Amino acid sequence: MIFFLTTQPIWVSGTIIVGLGTLLSVLGTVLVRRYANVKRLTPDTEIAGFKFGTVGVLYAVLLAFAIIVVWEKYSDTELDVVQEAGAAENIYRLSQGLSDNARIAVLRSVANYLKTAINVDWPTMDQGITGTRAARGATKQALDAVYAALVSSSGQGDSAVISEMLRQVELITQSRRARLVRSEGAVPKALWPILLGGAAITIGFTFFFVTQRLLTQILMTALLAILILSELLIIIGIDRPFSGAVKIGPNALSAVLTDVESRLPDSGSPAVEPRNK
Repeated sequence: MIFFLTTQPIWVSGTIIVGLGTLLSVLGTVLVRRYANVKRLTPDTEIAGFKFGTVGVLYAVLLAFAIIVVWEKYSDTELDVVQEAGAAENIYRLSQGLSDNARIAVLRSVANYLKTAINVDWPTMDQGITGTRAARGATKQALDAVYAALVSSSGQGDSAVISEMLRQVELITQSRRARLVRSEGAVPKALWPILLGGAAITIGFTFFFVTQRLLTQILMTALLAILILSELLIIIGIDRPFSGAVKIGPNALSAVLTDVESRLPDSGSPAVEPRNK
């Protein structure tokens, strides 16, 4: 269920989480007021208030912790993609220190890797998976080709330049590995039942606070439910950085690919269109 929600547009997830959740909260309030003995609940309101304060604080801390974790992971993933694109651009610029044949071979391998990353890695990460073995193998082979092109260019350029280019390829490898791992989500599976159960308990506590007017109690419960469920929606929306409505696109890689292809002798093939975030 959580996987389904993290890969849906924001209006679908919002309708299910906030809309349906708030509706159930209002329904719970009405049912408790209808079937519970209001006169017996009233004397216990003060004691329940102290307990509700404790429950509310504990759940607020848990929500804040989860939001901070997923937001930091989302930001780190953006930096990984930018670093991957930056390393590819560095290779493209450093290739000027190679002979013409070696430079063209390196540029072709870098362009092929960028195309494969955009056309293979991103669709599989968008679906919330790191890709099939064949898909992962295609990108890995494209990256291996970059290494091979640089190794074979030894002796056809400054050794210090080639050494730096190999270091940049290593940065690409590390960045790609990091984004594949982070595409699977930041919140551990064991934490989801606590987040969802805590929301149900916190909202359910308000059912037993009796007010003179039912409408007043319904409004207070609904507003609390909207606040809590909206924060859960934020966590679900950015838990998987490459899926759903709020996601990281390969725009940075597409920009570098355009520059690399413009330097190739047969440049003229259309560049890959960048995906919107």
